[in-house]
Amino acid sequence: MRRVLVTRPLHDAMPWVEAFRARGLLAEALPLLAIGPCADEASHQALKAARQRAQRGYYRAVMFVSGNAVQHFFAQNQPLALDGQALIATKTRAWTPGPGTERALLEANLPAQQIDGPSPDAAQFESESLWQNVHLQISPGDRVLIVRGASPAATTQSTASQPSTQGAGRDWLAAKLRDAGAKVEFLAVYERQLPLWSAQQVDLAEQSATDGSLWLFSSSEAVANLQQLLPAQNWQSGLALTTHDRIASKALAAGFGRVLQSRPSLDDVVASIESGV
Repeated sequence: MRRVLVTRPLHDAMPWVEAFRARGLLAEALPLLAIGPCADEASHQALKAARQRAQRGYYRAVMFVSGNAVQHFFAQNQPLALDGQALIATKTRAWTPGPGTERALLEANLPAQQIDGPSPDAAQFESESLWQNVHLQISPGDRVLIVRGASPAATTQSTASQPSTQGAGRDWLAAKLRDAGAKVEFLAVYERQLPLWSAQQVDLAEQSATDGSLWLFSSSEAVANLQQLLPAQNWQSGLALTTHDRIASKALAAGFGRVLQSRPSLDDVVASIESGV
């Protein structure tokens, strides 16, 4: 049976591993990203100010790029929900790129009727699909906050003209918002870092480069980190399954001999794995 390596951050990877195993697949977590809060004081102050503005209804919408963005934005605000105070103003929309982020918002006690995302049958769960469903919400002068992560080398906070964090889809969304007359702010609430691998994880990665294992990539940065962790590895015998064409391009550029694509939902990924790729 082919082994599936889930390369998401460990806390995100384990639910996927468990779901794969429940369906009879051989799966292991091999994180290629580590997630942690932004450590500097400037980021903490920026987050505090953005939370206060969101609760006052300053933003027309707050876009959360991932479940990690949700968790770190609301991490210290949970008592507010228990006290009956809204996490964000009721007139402010919460935007998500897909169902995983939507689940994180629901778990943070945000009302379902306040959340917007791509259609369930969208070909991709991404900013482009989200925009199709929310563009009519925006009027000139509206303010939109995009909450996302940063790499350690990036500056702690960004402005509409100088985004310090990564994500081509988010930058595309910001451009669309500006074209519609909105004012866009970026806020980095967590850092994506290179994971610290054990010797056993290094051995697993080197073995999986040639033994037919399937590498499941849901992030272009994960592919880049793999190259950094194993710079001398030849990936010509490697098999990758990616959830977006941008990630597929990155895996091909890294040298993977076979790169396949799937919609990012669990059912679609499992179907791709079980199809005998």
